[in-house]
Amino acid sequence: MTDEDRPLDYAAHIPEDASDGDPLLVLLHGRGSSEKDLLALAPMLPRRTVLVAPRAPYPAAPWGYGPGWAWYRYVSEDRVVDDTLAHSLQALDELMIRLHGELPIRSDMTVLGGFSQGGTTSLAWGLTRPGRLDGVANFSGFLVISPIVGVSGESVADLPIFWGHGKRDPMIPFALAERGRTTLREVGADLEMADHAGGHQITNEEIAAFGRWMSGLSGRS
Repeated sequence: MTDEDRPLDYAAHIPEDASDGDPLLVLLHGRGSSEKDLLALAPMLPRRTVLVAPRAPYPAAPWGYGPGWAWYRYVSEDRVVDDTLAHSLQALDELMIRLHGELPIRSDMTVLGGFSQGGTTSLAWGLTRPGRLDGVANFSGFLVISPIVGVSGESVADLPIFWGHGKRDPMIPFALAERGRTTLREVGADLEMADHAGGHQITNEEIAAFGRWMSGLSGRS
């Protein structure tokens, strides 16, 4: 069995006072990183959020992405190698099912998000699995242009989307964020935006805005 065919490993932060009904946030790291990267955000999340951080299936080094892991092979702008993304989406299918049996609490709200490649992958998973999430968060990623990621009124129905991006991002230019957001708005997406003046990063202000957005999801019918 190759690395990419194994079930996804993950790290988790489970608050000591976590109990049934608390929110579950699954955060996907960026390319060349690992499942430990985004755990540092745990103290800045809404109270009693259960945080799960999976490791991407592909070793990053063979693609020149660094020492960690990757969710897909990048082509250019908002295009990727479709088969690699499709494999990661399927691996996430299996993980989301596993979490219901492996976590010590049963959550009433599930949000999937991520940074860079993780944000791109999260948005693709949410759009192609209608009704599976209570919200999706894209930090500094893009909307994939591909036949395997359809964008329609049906795909965005009842899917609140948070999209944060740096206006000086040298890795995934802000123009790609504007392009993806326009596509989502054209089909009626419920889109919350939080931009900052920095580059390819998650700022404290951005994660605070995300926390307020996530807390607001619990009040939706």
